[in-house]
Amino acid sequence: MGWRLIVCLAALALPQGAPAAKPITVSAAVSLTDVLTAVAQEYGRQARGSVRFNFGASNVLARQIVSGAPVDLFISADEAQMDVVAAANLLKEGSRVDLLRNQLAVVVPSDRPRTLTGPRELTNPAFKRIAIGDPAGVPAGVYARQYLEKEGLWQALEPKLVPSASVRAALSAVEAGAADAAIVYRTDTRVALKATVAYVVPADRGPRIVYPAAVIRDSDAAGEAQRFLDYLRSAAAARVFERFGFATAATR
Repeated sequence: MGWRLIVCLAALALPQGAPAAKPITVSAAVSLTDVLTAVAQEYGRQARGSVRFNFGASNVLARQIVSGAPVDLFISADEAQMDVVAAANLLKEGSRVDLLRNQLAVVVPSDRPRTLTGPRELTNPAFKRIAIGDPAGVPAGVYARQYLEKEGLWQALEPKLVPSASVRAALSAVEAGAADAAIVYRTDTRVALKATVAYVVPADRGPRIVYPAAVIRDSDAAGEAQRFLDYLRSAAAARVFERFGFATAATR
């Protein structure tokens, strides 16, 4: 199976005369696009090295890695897709950590703003199409299904659901007017241009959303990848993550 670099970001260059670190390739969940771009820019400003990102749905990224894509660090939106790579014996021993946490939210088109008191209101006939990540593999869709099943709403809402290739695709469906609502990550709502938050799933009622990260065992730049992962767990990076609405799983 082939692979494609979806997004490429070169961190700022090292000062003249400093030894050039080998650029690393990070495959990361698409919901991390904006925040990791910001973190990597700060990483570059501190002359720590260069980072290239391959953003996509975590299930797609996991398949790419198992198929041999040259990746140094993997950051998944759920544990299941990291487990896929681990089952293939492709994670560097001892490098896997829980990096971030998130919550689900319901968004609606900005030209039709409304506030929901709970997910049951999605059964209202006004919501004809509800976009979610594909629950067959996209982590955000898996989380959405878990939540709706817990609330006893999956069967009632399933005919309305529109599976999307990624959580950002679900968000885009609302922004384009192709869906009346979408279930996405709370952090996605911060970058939405034409979608408005209608409901945020309380952390104690929603699924446990964890973003694990690990260095890939066969990486040619394992040292550089580990340094970047260590930076992602630093207090400096935590401030950026929190600014974008993520909760850090562990800060050192």
